[in-house]
Amino acid sequence: MPNQAQFSASFARPSTPAAKCMHHIRLGQQLIRNELVEATALSQPTVTRAVTALMQAGLVRERPDLTQSTGPGRPNIPLELAPSPWIHAGVAIGTRSSYIALFDTRGRTLRDSILEKSAIELDPDTFLEHLIAGVNRLTTGIDLPLVGIGVATSGKVTTSGVVTANNLGWNAVDIAGRMNYQFSVPATIASAIPAIAASELQAAPLPRPDKNTPVTLTFYADDSVGAAYSDSTGVHVVGPLQAAGNSALDTHGMSPEDALNTQGFLNRVSDQGIYADTLTDLVAQADKNNKARTLLDERAALLAHAAAAAAHDLNPSTLVLSGSAFSEDQKGRSVFAAELKKEYNRDIELRLIPTHRENVRAAARAVALDRLLNTPLALVPEEAAS
Repeated sequence: MPNQAQFSASFARPSTPAAKCMHHIRLGQQLIRNELVEATALSQPTVTRAVTALMQAGLVRERPDLTQSTGPGRPNIPLELAPSPWIHAGVAIGTRSSYIALFDTRGRTLRDSILEKSAIELDPDTFLEHLIAGVNRLTTGIDLPLVGIGVATSGKVTTSGVVTANNLGWNAVDIAGRMNYQFSVPATIASAIPAIAASELQAAPLPRPDKNTPVTLTFYADDSVGAAYSDSTGVHVVGPLQAAGNSALDTHGMSPEDALNTQGFLNRVSDQGIYADTLTDLVAQADKNNKARTLLDERAALLAHAAAAAAHDLNPSTLVLSGSAFSEDQKGRSVFAAELKKEYNRDIELRLIPTHRENVRAAARAVALDRLLNTPLALVPEEAAS
């Protein structure tokens, strides 16, 4: 079996020759070796060795039927990603429901489902049993072997895959140990915010060595609030977000992470005499209740303040907005954009992940594929490698 020691996602850009070649081939259609030499800035012999290893692992194949003769000499045979030899499971844990999916090596969704079990209403052991059963249901009837499982969750994740998440009521829950024991494959556990940022990185071409790499900042506001950014080396979590002054929400002295996540925000709203079980309910109330609308706009303005402070430090070219605060509240999103422009008046592209389903799929795919994309040859079963 592959090495099962990795529990923490690295979300680094591919660094080994095999990983770099795999990344380019995975994103393209067909490439010849000379194109990989140019794209990776690696030598011809290094690319040849990397491609040979990827072919032996069953990840890449040649397409001699597509070869075009360019005159005398050895023909350039196109390369492409081989049919997926394995499957990769990814999970995105939410407070009320969780997303489970199986992906192939290109990152395409093979099967997925929603686990309608509340992580905050069940004890962690019971919830994880339901999660494990959900993964087993998806893998039933698929002949390809499962070689890794990734889990994205809110809260803090240690390098050994132990999770503490206040919004879930979890304290030192060993998710990695349970997944590794149950499936006997490497388990990758990560916080959802850097996982969403990593999904952008995994889908983008590798930066050229001779050019500056633009920074992409991902700002997330949902059951948790936070930010992460990607640069030339990979994904990094932004430290504690900058708090704003007092406001109609009465958040003075509170961190954005505590005051502006969905439940924290709804608590602030209830202190003002407006009651809603979900953000969707509050947004619906705001159509007829000016005070509710004002409080939603206050949240959007405070989120913009925190995002602008992070942007000033990082100077990103792109800001990706993710989470229900943006996807479910269109008017609040407009307030956010206007406030951001006031506080951060540099050119920046705003991009929205428009739905909850796309958010959780992005996070689940990122943790599922992290190990494959960084160390593709490490996943080859020992019996196949020998």
